[in-house]
Amino acid sequence: MNIEETVDYHIRATLFKMMRMYNLYATENGITQGIGYVLILITKEGVPATKIAPLMGMGTSSLTRLLKKMENDDLVYRQTDEVDKRVVRIFLTEKGVQLREKAKAVVLNFNEKLFKQISKKEMEDFVKVSAIIRAQIKNEIEIFQENKNS
Repeated sequence: MNIEETVDYHIRATLFKMMRMYNLYATENGITQGIGYVLILITKEGVPATKIAPLMGMGTSSLTRLLKKMENDDLVYRQTDEVDKRVVRIFLTEKGVQLREKAKAVVLNFNEKLFKQISKKEMEDFVKVSAIIRAQIKNEIEIFQENKNS
């Protein structure tokens, strides 16, 4: 099999092009696409810091550095959860809310353009195939970890 025929090739090529495109938009607002994505993930109710890393595909130390930068740039603040004091929730500042709206608009605009070219059925198939890929990745990780621990 030629490398250009693999799922990996198409996903990586697409992901890196999307990241480059989003970084172009993000730099206009003094942020990165990673920061823009975190801004989009944070709701009015705040998000536990531990929930962000898996959604971003990041390790906790990388996320900690990113959140610290976002705090220093006055985009987010941390607050201990009122119910469970062990949980730290991340909230947007007013500046963060404004940048979130801009980032969200860029994503929605891009997707609107895509949906003009992709049928509902094609999108459903894409979602299904993506779920299969994620499930297989999860299985591969579990097998790897089992083999490493035995």
